[in-house]
This record gives sequence, structure tokens and C-alpha cells, in this order.
Amino acid sequence: MDATTLCSIGELSRRTGLPVRTIRFYSDAGLVAPTTRSPAGYRLYGLDALLRLELLRTLRELGMDLATSRRVLDRELSVAEVAAAHADAVDARIRALQLRRSVLRAVAASGAGPEEIKLMHRLTRLSGEERRRLIDDFMDDTFGSRDSEEGTRTATSMLRAATPELPDDPSGEQVAAWVELAELVGDEDFRARMRRTAVHQATGGGSGIEGEAGEELMDLVRREVAGAMESGIDPLGEGAGPIIDDLVHRFAETFDRTPDAAFRDWLARRFEELHDPRVDRYWRLVWIVNGWQVVPNLTPVHPWLIRALRGGQVA
Repeated sequence: MDATTLCSIGELSRRTGLPVRTIRFYSDAGLVAPTTRSPAGYRLYGLDALLRLELLRTLRELGMDLATSRRVLDRELSVAEVAAAHADAVDARIRALQLRRSVLRAVAASGAGPEEIKLMHRLTRLSGEERRRLIDDFMDDTFGSRDSEEGTRTATSMLRAATPELPDDPSGEQVAAWVELAELVGDEDFRARMRRTAVHQATGGGSGIEGEAGEELMDLVRREVAGAMESGIDPLGEGAGPIIDDLVHRFAETFDRTPDAAFRDWLARRFEELHDPRVDRYWRLVWIVNGWQVVPNLTPVHPWLIRALRGGQVA
């Protein structure tokens, strides 16, 4: 077909692979105009119509709407401009689909009920900016009224440096952690706990019993308690007795105290001061959401240790 050749709508359909009704629709919409009509009144199209139809088909297959396609055909927009915009849109769509897939996997793994599914879907549909705003609001509300205090400023900086960021293609575990985290930061009681704990640590009180006991003893505690937990030993059961008795005696030697019931209670209270379970949970969720390696410290083992100290017998 050359510039002087005219063809019917049926021939144009054969050449482009588009249905006759589609070409007729485009023609009626003014996207592809016939060059002329036959004596019998049938539409006849030239080379320009063929080229416009082929470009229009490509644009539509790439997901562009008719209004945008018309502007490209009329050279109001360049193909490069439109391609860049649609590539961004496709990227956003891919991220949304990846997140939806992760939600479905999390639901399948957890066996969540209808209300949990709705909450999970609602929270994960937030944009990255909206998720960041959720955490920023938590930090501003938790520390903003005291930002003139040095300890609070330091605590806020620590928290912001570890802002949870849900990745574009999260695992089911990361989705579940994000949902739990979003609920946690909205709780007023938790915000008060976080403020107390973070400021305490930022102002130099974070080491507490752990710093006073020394790294060697705390490493031993970590190994012993982690081993007990992995073995399924109940902190209130008989199996915990020898473990906790040995640790209490080691702490007593370090602090020059008698390993009696009063000392056990003192130890339990010292660990409770530093390790609020909900604050510990916040940090564990942040690590999961961000895909970080869990920091090796007493966070996983201190609840077992405190329960054993509270419930064990004096050796």
C-alpha cells in the first residue's frame, strides 16, 4: 500500500488485525478519518489511516486511554512523554499487585478472619508516603511536646534512624509485622511506654543492670536462657531451677549480694525497668518490616528470665 492507494474498511481490518467494528468506532470518534468515500458511500482509507491505526493499536495495548492516544496521534504529546508517564503508572501498579500478593500470602499463612483481613488490606493499601506519615505522627505525638529536652531529642533521632519501611514486594511475615506495628503505634498507652523507655536509654540509663553486670555475664545469660527456650523449658517448671539458680549465684557474686528471694526480686525488677515487653515488640517488628538481622541482645530472652526469677525457688 502506497500513499496513493485507497482501501476499504475490510481491507484495513485485514492489514492491521483490528476488527471492522473497532476501526469504525475509531473512525466515528475522529481518531482515524477516511480519506474519501466510494460512489456507493463506503469509507476508503489511505496510508495515513493505516499508520495511525497501527500506532493507535500499539498505544492501546500499552494501556493508554483514548484521550491520551488522540493527543499522541495529533502530536500534542510525544510518544516519549507518554511512555515515561505510563511506565511510572505501570511501576505503581506492579508495586500494588506485589503488595496484594503479599497480603494474600499472609492471610493464607495466618488463617486470619474477616475483620483481620479487612484491617490488613486497609493498612497495606496506604501509600509509602502515608505509611511514613503514620510513623511520623507517632514520633511527633510521642516526643514532640518535649522536644526542648536533650534526652528526648536524642531518643527521637534514634527512632527516626530506624523508621520502618515496608518494601515494595514484602514477604507475608513483613506484611503481618507492619499491620501489628501500625496498630501498636496508635495506642496511647504504648506511646507513653515508648517515651519513658527511649528517653531513659537515650539519657544514659539504657545500660542499667546489663551494663552493671558486664558483657561476659550478660553473654552467658543470653546463651543459657536462649538454650532453655529452644529446649522448651518452662520458666516456672522444675527444669528451669538449675539454670536460674546458677545465674542468680553469678549475679550475686558480681553485685556482692546474698542470692536469696529478696535478691531475685531485685534482679527481676531491674530487668523489668529496662525491658518493657511492648517496646521490645516494637523493635522486633521494625526489624522484621525492614528486613534487618535481629540484634543479638536480651530482647528475646528477658521475659523468660523475669518469669523464672519471679517463680523459681531459692537454692
